[in-house]
Amino acid sequence: MFAQRQLRAALTALALSGLALTALQGTAGAADAPTATASATAETSPVASIEESTARALARSLAEPAWHRQVAEAALADEEVDLLALTARSAAQPAVDLRTTLAEAETAIAKAKGLGTDTGSLLRVSLAGKPVRASALARISPLVASAPADDDADVVIAYDSAGNAHELNAGKAPERPVYVVGVDGQKALAAGLEVIDRELAAQGLGTLSTPKTHTSAAGSAAVASTGFWTTRIKSVSVADLKEPWFKGDAEIFTLVTGFGTDGKVRVDTVTMPYLDDENTTYYPNQILVNWSNYKYNLADAVLMEDDGDTNYSSLAKALATALLTITDQGMYTPLVNALIDAMPTSWWTDDPDYVDSFYTLARETADSRTGASANARMTVERYYVSAL
Repeated sequence: MFAQRQLRAALTALALSGLALTALQGTAGAADAPTATASATAETSPVASIEESTARALARSLAEPAWHRQVAEAALADEEVDLLALTARSAAQPAVDLRTTLAEAETAIAKAKGLGTDTGSLLRVSLAGKPVRASALARISPLVASAPADDDADVVIAYDSAGNAHELNAGKAPERPVYVVGVDGQKALAAGLEVIDRELAAQGLGTLSTPKTHTSAAGSAAVASTGFWTTRIKSVSVADLKEPWFKGDAEIFTLVTGFGTDGKVRVDTVTMPYLDDENTTYYPNQILVNWSNYKYNLADAVLMEDDGDTNYSSLAKALATALLTITDQGMYTPLVNALIDAMPTSWWTDDPDYVDSFYTLARETADSRTGASANARMTVERYYVSAL
C-alpha cells in the first residue's frame, strides 16, 4: 500500500484519483460555500478546511497562463513545493494576490495545530496523475485538490480555474495531472514535538536537553561526565502504518515514558521521519531511550502516527494533566495505558493513530521485539554514548 510513497505518485496519486471527473451540481464561485462533502469536512477538521480553501484559491489563480507555467515547472521539479516561497518568486499578479491568502492560511494552520508563529510556511503543493512535460502541463486546464480528512472518503473534491468543483474517484489514479495542496507533515511534526517537549518540561515531566547530571535511585547526585547508556534501534518495521494511502508519507513518532530521576512520570518524544512504508525494514541506528533520564531500569515506548489535524499544544496539556496524577510507588509501573488514555482524540477528527507499544524495555535489552499489538517489530541494542 505504501510501496511507492512519493508525493508525486502517492500522496498525490492520491485519492485524487480517477478522473471520473464529474462536475458537481452547480458551479462553485470564488465566494461560494464548498460542496456538501467539503463542508462536512470543514466542520470537523480545521486543517482540512484550510487546505481545501487554499486549493480553491490556487485553482482560481492558475487561470493566468504565465503564473500557471511557473507553478507547473516548480511542481515537476520538486515532489512538494512551498507555496508561500513560490509566490514570493513570482511577479505575476495572481501570485501576488495568492500570497496574501496564503499568509493568512499559514497563520490559521499554525494556530489549528498549536504551533508557534516561528514555525515557518507549512502549505505545500505536489503533482498527482499521469507524468507530463512542463510545456504540456501548462497547457492543460488545471485541477487543484486537497486530501480529505476522512480516511474512508469515497471522493476527493477538486477545483478548476473557473471555480467549478469536481469529484475525483478516490480509488483510481487520475488520467490527467492534478495539483494537490497539503501540509508539510514532517516539518509540522518536528515543530509539534518541540511544543510537547516544552510543555512537558514546564510541568516537570521531561527536559529540553540531555542533562549532564542525574539523581540516582538513592537520591544522590551522580555526574555523568563520562557518558551514558542508551537503547538504540538497529532495525524497525511496521505492518500497518494506520495511514490511508491517499495521505502520503506517514508521520511516525514515539513517546518514551517511565519515571524520571525525580520520581515523576517522564515523557520523551522521538521522531521517526524515515518510517514511511509498511512492511519495510529500516535500519536507523537511532537512539530510543537515554537511560540517564530515568530512575528505574525500565521504560515503555508507544508508536503513534500523526494524521494531520493534531493540535500539539492541546495534546501536551492533556498528557500532562493525566500523567501528573501518577505517582512513584517505589517500583516500576507500566505507563502505556495511561498515556494512550490521555490522548484527547475528541479534540480533532483526523487524530493521531495508535500504531503499537513496547512494554518494559530494559537497559540490558538487546534483541528483537514484537510490539504488544503485533503491528511493529524492533531490534534494539545497548549503546554507550561517550562524553567528548
